[in-house]
Amino acid sequence: MKHKVSSAAQIRNSFIDFFKSKGHEFIPSSPIVPINDQTLLFANAGMNQFKDIFLGLESPQCRRAVNSQKCLRVSGKHNDLEEVGKDTYHHTFFEMLGNWSFDDYFKAEAIEWAWELLTDVWGIDPGRLSATFFAGDKADGLPRDEEAAGLWTKVTPISSERVLAFGRKDNFWEMGEAGPCGPCSEIHIDLGPDMCDKKDVPGHKCVVNGGCSRFIELWNLVFIQYNRTEDGKLLPLGAKYVDTGAGLERIAAVLQNKKSNYDTDLFMPVIESISRLTSHKYTSKPGNKTDNAFRVIADHIRTLVFAITDGATPSNEGRGYVIRRILRRASRFARELGMHEPFIYRLVPVVADCLGDAFGEIKERADYVSTVIESEEASFGRTLDRGIEIFGYAAEQAAQTAEKTISGDDAFQLYDTYGFPLDLTQLMAEERGLKVDTSKFDELMEEQRQRARAAQKSDSLTGTFADVELPVTEDATKYLADNCDSVIVGWIDSEDFKTEDRIPADTEVGLVLDKTCFYAEAGGQVGDCGIIQSDRGKFIVENTTKIASCVIHKGKMAEGTFDSGEKVRAIVSKDRYATKKNHTATHLLQWALQDVLGKSVSQQGSYVGPDYLRFDFTCPKAPTAGQLREVENLVREKIAADLPVTWTVIPRKKAEKLGAMALFGEKYGNEVRVVGIGVEHGDKISQAFSREFCGGTHVDRLGSIGGFKIIKEESISAGVRRITALTGSALTDYFENSSDIVESLSQMLKVPAETVTNRVEHLLAENKKLAKKLKAAGTAGGPDTIAEAKKLLENCEKINSAHVIIGQLSNTPIERAREAVDMLKKKAKSAAIVLGFADGDKVTLLSGVTDDLVKKGLKAGDVVKVIAPIVDGGGGGRPQMAQAGGKNPSKIQEALAKAEEIIKEKLVSR
Repeated sequence: MKHKVSSAAQIRNSFIDFFKSKGHEFIPSSPIVPINDQTLLFANAGMNQFKDIFLGLESPQCRRAVNSQKCLRVSGKHNDLEEVGKDTYHHTFFEMLGNWSFDDYFKAEAIEWAWELLTDVWGIDPGRLSATFFAGDKADGLPRDEEAAGLWTKVTPISSERVLAFGRKDNFWEMGEAGPCGPCSEIHIDLGPDMCDKKDVPGHKCVVNGGCSRFIELWNLVFIQYNRTEDGKLLPLGAKYVDTGAGLERIAAVLQNKKSNYDTDLFMPVIESISRLTSHKYTSKPGNKTDNAFRVIADHIRTLVFAITDGATPSNEGRGYVIRRILRRASRFARELGMHEPFIYRLVPVVADCLGDAFGEIKERADYVSTVIESEEASFGRTLDRGIEIFGYAAEQAAQTAEKTISGDDAFQLYDTYGFPLDLTQLMAEERGLKVDTSKFDELMEEQRQRARAAQKSDSLTGTFADVELPVTEDATKYLADNCDSVIVGWIDSEDFKTEDRIPADTEVGLVLDKTCFYAEAGGQVGDCGIIQSDRGKFIVENTTKIASCVIHKGKMAEGTFDSGEKVRAIVSKDRYATKKNHTATHLLQWALQDVLGKSVSQQGSYVGPDYLRFDFTCPKAPTAGQLREVENLVREKIAADLPVTWTVIPRKKAEKLGAMALFGEKYGNEVRVVGIGVEHGDKISQAFSREFCGGTHVDRLGSIGGFKIIKEESISAGVRRITALTGSALTDYFENSSDIVESLSQMLKVPAETVTNRVEHLLAENKKLAKKLKAAGTAGGPDTIAEAKKLLENCEKINSAHVIIGQLSNTPIERAREAVDMLKKKAKSAAIVLGFADGDKVTLLSGVTDDLVKKGLKAGDVVKVIAPIVDGGGGGRPQMAQAGGKNPSKIQEALAKAEEIIKEKLVSR
């Protein structure tokens, strides 16, 4: 039965409803930042959140699932970044409509239902569709997928001529270098001869997988049967799975009869906003430079909104660097539209309006995302124009070489000094018909990484145990007691999980027990420390972690030895109680922050240990001192009231309805533990004033926390603040130490303790006055820098109407030297100035150029960049004013002579 669908929202809903009618359960999209998966920077497919199910590490919540997954492909095997903007259908962020079978149905149903939805429900002409299947691969020892080939003509009316075989590149799907994988069958659509973008390529023929935009993939049906190990081997999985994916953007373009994904309602509101903000028009033409910029920015802002919402922030490492690359790439393309000030952040509300109904989190965190993007735009904007200038010099030099290649050193300087990602340099080089020496760049990058790693020590027990069956540890006792009897099941070392022989002495291992009272590090709370002992030995636990459902007690034998199967007693350190206090205080802190600053406050991370607590939260600006005092007072009032703390395990959906706060991006099962404050029993959790999803350990009553004090509040990134606070005995120590300091100051200043602050303020004010007097005295008694500069002006050479003022000054404060440059520019009207002076073994060079000469191509920063190495230094600055430092005073005159040569050459050539 055909249903008319027009908007992308209707298409998304009809896909989900169709598979619901086939017995599938809707599973919300996982965050774009993967949870507990170090093998992926970003979710790049719908199956990512089900990876543990495919590996047999987790049982499925249902046998059939459907969803629309947020995906990002910008790195590794699946990387579409470089194609974005050039054509009409590549994206970094996209929605993957998908359906899954977890050892339920397999190829026949997947093929039949995909065809039914495309042709019978959405009404796509069957004559435009083709199907592909896996042709086999000798290297992997995989046979041709005859089953899929036969099913296409059996369960659908498609003709055998349009069922095509392709190799591993096109029809064997892998999530990454390792992990679940299998043969796939793709559905392609013929968009017609007019859509071919390779018409002018000699010998090109429009065919499926032919590399042109006439035939595009609509839907990929993956039949997951294998797991590829880290060493490249394929091992059969214990069950068979179906994982399908159809890009919503491409489906929308087909059903809305658009020639470009960017012409659909998923992008046009953003593009129209870009047009309004930049006063440029979008014409929807591939190859048009302005249109390319529109497409890049429209694509990248969607990526940024979803990635930052889900917890990624711009940085210089890992996924943070990928986000920074994307944002800076968009900023560079904004220059193509004449936008030199931050403006991309103004598109965040547009994306939230377009997609916020399907993904409510982007509406909730829109202000935070805007703050992060605006800050990053402003930061990069300060160096972008200078970087483009430096690139221009590098490109000019490269154009004069036979290789037409920008050196790796120049590319690295652009990256390291001006924040240019390599792909941005490559893009700009490509526009000029140049290449980049990436080998040298990679070499320099690796040298930098090696320097960064030098001080780091790897954890020999941290690794992936996907191929090892680890036992399940019963750890419910961690909420009830600090010690318990247990049995040793085995241990993990750097090689494997072992269940035989004795535990080695003087070697760090991960001890595995059948049950434990130790809390494994999770949710910001540190893992417990303590001892595990028997009559034959003692094991010191230095940390506790978890792999899947197996608790790992990391440490060493202190006395004797243990055997597998031996009975032991596990005893948690007394530090556990201090950690409990800090964890419950963290819940109180979040409640108080939301009460004072508003519900937009959202947890970004935390540290809960025995010594202190740390809480990271979203907030567009710094809380005032008054607001922080109010937060402290609210927490203290609750502690003084000695209210009860309780917890209960309830269905996740029920907890969400109760308004329990969840850590954004955390992975939760069907059943969740909710900690409530203010009620005696778990069945009254709905009445608690604080309700949070939490698996950590807590005090029974607030009074035992013993006090609360914020000792630091700071910014850790754009839109994210951090509070560090103390409770319990650590707070007592803090107050005692503070009291000692005040008492010492009181005695030193000979004033009562209550007036110490006033006395210190008075002394600082007096010191400031004296410093001003000393500076004035030093200036009065020193050389007359202005007079020296005037003398240089009187004796300078003129070229046309421009004054060339070069000379060495007596040692002077840098402020006076700058004043001298400004004075010379005003008096001369048109001038190129370079001054130098020495202070002991230090050299300062200053250059100033008036605006009329800057417009003619003479720039102060360029002059300084050339002459600074002469005095064994470096520097830079703006075209009008630049500064350099050095450490070879004997070369000042040589540097000034070189400056004069450069300036004269520039002025004469003009």
